[in-house]
Amino acid sequence: MDKVVINEKFLYEIWKNQEFERVLVTEENEPITVIDCGTINSVVGGPDFRNARIKIGNITFQGDVEIDLFHSDWKGHGHYINKQYNKLILHVVLNNDSKQHHVITQNGRKVPSVLIESFLKKDLRSEIQKAILSERENRLNQKMPCHQINSKLTKKEKLTHIFDLGFTRFRHKRENVLLRLKELTHLSELNLKEPIISYDLDERFYNRKFSSKDFANKQVWYQLIFESIFEALGYSNNKDIMRRLAEAVQVKFLSSFLQTDDFVSVTESVLFNVAGLVPDVEKLPKSEVSDYTLKLFEQWKELKQKYDGRTFHSTNWHFFRLRPQNFPTIRLAGGARLLNKLLKENMIENIITIFKKTNNPRRLSSDLRSIFLIKASGYWKKHYVFDQPSESELKYFIGMSRADEIIINIILPIMSIYFEIFNKHDLAKKVLKLYLNYYQVGENSIVSEVTNSLQLDDAAKRTVYNQGMIELYKEYCIKEKCLECSIGQKVFN
Repeated sequence: MDKVVINEKFLYEIWKNQEFERVLVTEENEPITVIDCGTINSVVGGPDFRNARIKIGNITFQGDVEIDLFHSDWKGHGHYINKQYNKLILHVVLNNDSKQHHVITQNGRKVPSVLIESFLKKDLRSEIQKAILSERENRLNQKMPCHQINSKLTKKEKLTHIFDLGFTRFRHKRENVLLRLKELTHLSELNLKEPIISYDLDERFYNRKFSSKDFANKQVWYQLIFESIFEALGYSNNKDIMRRLAEAVQVKFLSSFLQTDDFVSVTESVLFNVAGLVPDVEKLPKSEVSDYTLKLFEQWKELKQKYDGRTFHSTNWHFFRLRPQNFPTIRLAGGARLLNKLLKENMIENIITIFKKTNNPRRLSSDLRSIFLIKASGYWKKHYVFDQPSESELKYFIGMSRADEIIINIILPIMSIYFEIFNKHDLAKKVLKLYLNYYQVGENSIVSEVTNSLQLDDAAKRTVYNQGMIELYKEYCIKEKCLECSIGQKVFN
């Protein structure tokens, strides 16, 4: 049988026909008598039924009725800050996922809720229950609170606000970069290693006036890029452990092996062993252990004599429900090759040269991508986990979409700060210009939701809009700050 899909219009018909097998009562057990169910609202925005007459307890009310699939939709759809709902007399819901007995209107009035599922006729209730389960599976992202009524604004008005938020997001990234740069400089001066020695950044640190001379240590910049890129490679599930791995291993330790013939191999051995992902080959039959795994294991016996940082366990890593190409093993393989570019192939100097020589944003973005695109090679081209060959070959350790995200979220903010610190203001302006004119591939669920809700077509392909949409959703929509948002202020008032 096909999945049953709930549509609120279906619930409207139930409400109009009053298809209930017993007397309705509110969630606070007050009896409900529907004298007039009202007329369907044909205008976009506002309650679903206007001018209803309903007796609740001993009092007869005249006003509006809102019908929602889930009780949480009252807030999720922004009704609680919308003046059009101030004449509401009853909130009708199919599923009370909020476990609340009422809702509060914009003017602070308490309105009772009624859960209609248990009042439906038996055959109808069975179908509805199936539909609820199906609907829950599909509710991975809440709709933007204004998604039904933001058509009051023009596309230009929406994009202007999104652009400003995209610029704000870039500024916040710069601030975070600068703070971490100062912390790493401070640690370097104190000769402290994270996270073995705990430390406090006292008032003197925060009041300190740093000069460009304080940031002359190249290894500090390398460590900053190392940590930031590894966090990005971890995605949402492994970003914290990836960053902690970078903080533990550190550039200073890896740099001591730069003269080795195969720096990538050494780096892989360090990363996989410190991460706790290399199998204990001494406890496994030789037939189950590949030459590659054995090599990493044997290399580490010598390397660990020089390592004094922390180590992790395989249980610290998330593999469940990840696409194989996003497994931590694949990300670490890509990370090892980026570290080779960073420490042995002069990545920072190459990036600086690109900005000096190139003025065209399209050419700039293409040249930067060429640095961060990493084709799959070696053992991990045909494996996703240790000693279990994959059925298909992997094409890229780091593809176009992830390369774009590294450039946008890490490289551009870092280079912007770098150029400003060393008085290369023309290059700093070029970084900002690239950010404002960068076009990226790939999307995420948040961007798709904002794009669809605001009806902005393919605007998100331009990075400043893409980042602005993420900023809007994370800092306003899910935090219920609609009345602090330029879009929300106009549509809800």
